[in-house]
Order: sequence, then structure tokens, then C-alpha cells
Amino acid sequence: MKPNWRLWLSALLLFLTGCAHQLPPYEKPLPQTAIEKVRTTAYTHSEKGHHRYGNQSALGTPLKYGAINSAAADWARWPAGTRFRIKTTGEIFEIDDYGFALAGTNTIDLYKPTRKAMQEWGVRRVTIQILQWGNPVRSYLLLAKVKSYRHIRRMLKEMKKVIPNQQPQPCKATLAARVH
Repeated sequence: MKPNWRLWLSALLLFLTGCAHQLPPYEKPLPQTAIEKVRTTAYTHSEKGHHRYGNQSALGTPLKYGAINSAAADWARWPAGTRFRIKTTGEIFEIDDYGFALAGTNTIDLYKPTRKAMQEWGVRRVTIQILQWGNPVRSYLLLAKVKSYRHIRRMLKEMKKVIPNQQPQPCKATLAARVH
């Protein structure tokens, strides 16, 4: 009996499509210290997965590039508002975004204003100095508004370990309903 190449191709496409929607493998969180060595990647507002959000962060604010730059991360590890400096470059970033591929990982995605700058950064392990920790309760309350997404539920589940008795309260800050 001859193998049906169409069947094999269909199965392969189904497998690859299914993998694209899987959460990344869970990584044990790094200890929260003033100096951390982390994996960084880069993103830009014009890349394929970011078109629907334009230049907006998850907080609904414009992505920043200048004296302080936007960054995306798992808010259970680096809450929204966390500011840090990359030791080798001196650049300062603030966590104001998150992404599907970041949930459950120790990776920080750095905002770059162009595709060229994004590609030049690539993937790097860098030492960061935490300048200010963000507020985990505020981050939890903001994420709770969009908990229907798997990556958000993953972050919330991890945050509940740190904020076990958190009771949802009305939150004045807005969160753009979006999926990164």
C-alpha cells in the first residue's frame, strides 16, 4: 500500500498549526534581586504579530523609545512598571507590555522602533539592574480584566502564589483588551 502524501502533508500542517498556539515551556522564576542575568529578545510595532495593536502597549499607552523604553515580560516575574537598566548599554526600560510567548518564561522583550533595530538586537543574555519594581497587585488587577486568554491565566496563576488573598477591586487604570 502506497503512503498518501496528501494525508502526510495535512497531518504535518495540522501539527505545525497546533504548535503555534501552545504556550511556551514553563521556566522556574528567577529570584527577584537587584541584579539579574536575563535572556532578552526584541520586538517592534510593525512586526506581523503586533499590527493589530499599533504602537500601543498593554497598558494602552504609546510604546516608548528614548530616555525610557518600553519592554514586555511576564508580569508575574516583572510587574508592570518595573524599570531596569541594561548594564552593558545603559539603556533604561520599563515593563508596560506583555506577550503570549513570554508567559511563564524568564525572557524580557525589548521594544525597538524599527525592524532593523529589532533584528540587530536579536537574542542576547544581558545583566540588568532593577531600578524600581512595579506593583504586583496593580498588575494582577489589570490582567484579571482579560483573563480569558491562556497566557494571561498562566500569569495570574503564578501571581496568586505571591498575592494569595487578592480580592478583585475596581481599578481606575485601563488595560487595552488585547492578546500579545
